[in-house]
Amino acid sequence: MISVLSVKNMKKSDEYAIEHIASGRELMYRAGAAVFEILKSYEPPFAIVCGSGNNAGDGYVAALLLRRAGIDCTVYTLSDKRSEDGAFYYEQCLSEGVIFLNFDKASDLRPYKTVVDCILGTGFSGEIRGAAKTAINAINTAGASGAKVVSVDINSGLCGDSGLCAAPKGCVISDLTISIGGFKSGHFLNMAKDCIAQKVNCDIGIVPVEKPYRLLEAGDISPVFAPRKNFSNKSTYGYVALVGGSAKYGGAIRLAHMANAAMRSGAGVATAAVPAGIAPTVSQSVLESTVLPLSDYGGEFRFVEEEIRVLADKYRVIAFGMGAGLGDGAREILKYLLSYYKGTLIVDADGLTLLAAIGTEAARRAECNIVLTPHCGELSRLIGRSSDEILNNPVECVREFASTMVRTDGSERAVVVLLKGAATVVSDGVQAYIVDAGCAGMATAGSGDVLSGVLAAVCANFGRTESRCSLAHTVAAAAYICGKAGEAAERKVGSVSMIASDTVAEISGVVKHLALD
Repeated sequence: MISVLSVKNMKKSDEYAIEHIASGRELMYRAGAAVFEILKSYEPPFAIVCGSGNNAGDGYVAALLLRRAGIDCTVYTLSDKRSEDGAFYYEQCLSEGVIFLNFDKASDLRPYKTVVDCILGTGFSGEIRGAAKTAINAINTAGASGAKVVSVDINSGLCGDSGLCAAPKGCVISDLTISIGGFKSGHFLNMAKDCIAQKVNCDIGIVPVEKPYRLLEAGDISPVFAPRKNFSNKSTYGYVALVGGSAKYGGAIRLAHMANAAMRSGAGVATAAVPAGIAPTVSQSVLESTVLPLSDYGGEFRFVEEEIRVLADKYRVIAFGMGAGLGDGAREILKYLLSYYKGTLIVDADGLTLLAAIGTEAARRAECNIVLTPHCGELSRLIGRSSDEILNNPVECVREFASTMVRTDGSERAVVVLLKGAATVVSDGVQAYIVDAGCAGMATAGSGDVLSGVLAAVCANFGRTESRCSLAHTVAAAAYICGKAGEAAERKVGSVSMIASDTVAEISGVVKHLALD
């Protein structure tokens, strides 16, 4: 896994490094030198656009080293203000003949082959104004005209924590972003994928002083699974139930996608438990999976305790809520599962709306493991905070909410919150994971249902002696598998035409590639 830092953690870690590892001036040189090593492979002439802080200082060092290497470089400055260490390297640049120009409205960066963005660092948040806004527009114009754009630390205008910018085209759009010291959450969340084509981190000797977030990599997935043995059967790998559907949200194909996703992700048995009125339709869409008709009234769930007790006793994992509707029967099923179920309960879609109405205290008292899978609006209803608040600090909102769900009576049960978005955030209140897998083509009906199917199957591995991963790690692994399957589908059919079943079709290839068999 790769460490990812909040802006606050990065600032504290930087301060600690200056006090115990190397001076700020030395760290700035290391940063600029790392940038220079990467820039050497880009085509000159270079324009380096610098603001007034330490981010500009990194640019001065890179310019100095380009000059010493005999590579054509011009530095554009937006301000006469400089940090103390930046001023030191600025003077060195002047003494060695680096060309400096003041950036103004008439400055045109299109003649340069490579434009380097050193305007704002990770500490920026808010709206871009004045010279910085003009410079960002000029950089993006140059990029649209064929120049390669490289941002240092983070794209100017992009928030280091949230990955948001204040307005469309309000930040630099880069071909490459060179993170310094450690990736920040803003490199992955919200708008980041639309602004950053590629990214790389340069280690300059800064060690996180607080627990970092974790970014999953391919090698982090296989520990969740155990090798399959010949001396085993379907029950070895888990009975999972997908409880949802209604007359209003018939979703036969959607439920089939969930079931297929679960089977392709390793479930021993996947059962779609649906209102009896839509069971015949769902049955036509599933083959390897099974369909369990539950009592209904007019195609809506009707709560029959004996039926749900059998469900709770038999299935290792239950995913509840997808298309289930908001009727009394669905609400009573959820309340029963929260009161009596002992396995792992995944609550999604309508289940989350019902939980918000019931109150999260019911989930806090539950004895089962719980996985909540909201999008931003659903999380807003659960925690009583605005969508804007969540988008501006998604990782900490998820971590804090998950921490409130932990029981204080010594119970070993686990609660995990998964926030859906351009990047997925997963936390159990202690460790936070970021999953960067996924693509624009997954913004289509049914993608969340497919994720529920994958989650149900992968979570069946939690608690088995062969897998020692936490539930949060397990949930993050499921999100990674689903995201990579989506990426594979998008490569085949494109983002515009992609549908949820395209993702399902790629799951087996992703699982095989990750060497889970």
